[in-house]
Amino acid sequence: MFVIAFPVIDPVLIEIGPFALRWYALAYIVGIVLGWMLARRLIALAPVAATREQLDDFITWATLGIILGGRLGYVLFYRPGYYITAPWEALYVWQGGMSFHGGMLGVILAALWFCRRQGLPALRFGDRIAPAVPIGLGLGRLANFVNGELWGRVSDVPWAMVFPTGGPEPRHPSQLYQAAMEGVVLFIILNILVRIPALREREGFVTGAFLAFYGLARFIGEFFRQPDAHLGFLLAGTTMGQLLSLPMMLVGAVLMLRARRPA
Repeated sequence: MFVIAFPVIDPVLIEIGPFALRWYALAYIVGIVLGWMLARRLIALAPVAATREQLDDFITWATLGIILGGRLGYVLFYRPGYYITAPWEALYVWQGGMSFHGGMLGVILAALWFCRRQGLPALRFGDRIAPAVPIGLGLGRLANFVNGELWGRVSDVPWAMVFPTGGPEPRHPSQLYQAAMEGVVLFIILNILVRIPALREREGFVTGAFLAFYGLARFIGEFFRQPDAHLGFLLAGTTMGQLLSLPMMLVGAVLMLRARRPA
């Protein structure tokens, strides 16, 4: 059977003494910076959601929401039993372990708090920043691939790969599937929607589209990804990622259906 060789790439991009910059950390940094640059352009679209200066202030809170929410989500959703016995290790972020769903909740809470403090319309603000999120999602999945982690299920497709930590059997390069769906496709969809004036007027529509389409993309991608070893398959053969994506799709659909033009 033909198998594509996994391109072994050092997960550490630069190492100078005790300092090491990893591809995964770089993905977070570049994703936040590029997302901020795009959001600064979208925030000024009519009807205006906030000033660019307000968006600049929000980026700090969004970054904290991503990191703290992502880590806390991983602890609570994926390994609660382990961290109950060693709670101090929840602070060991350098050991890896981040949850997108937790990071998303962290950013949502930060955005709600920020909008209330600044007197901004929360849904309209969300509509402007949501199209920038897929940049970080796609880069994060590519970093997962570089690290040779979160690989897919065993497969005999011609492009299957043998991952260094995945055993001798060829597997789906599911990180690349998810990078395409959660990054490229979602980016295109949201950035088309946000540039349609009639849809921009419907507060919450683009935010709902982000939740619904990301949830769908993640749900599909989980069919190719190997479930976490300590969790395995859950209810009716689903994975934790799929179970967490179901409420996202539901909330997103409700937001899209309820979105109305302002009076």
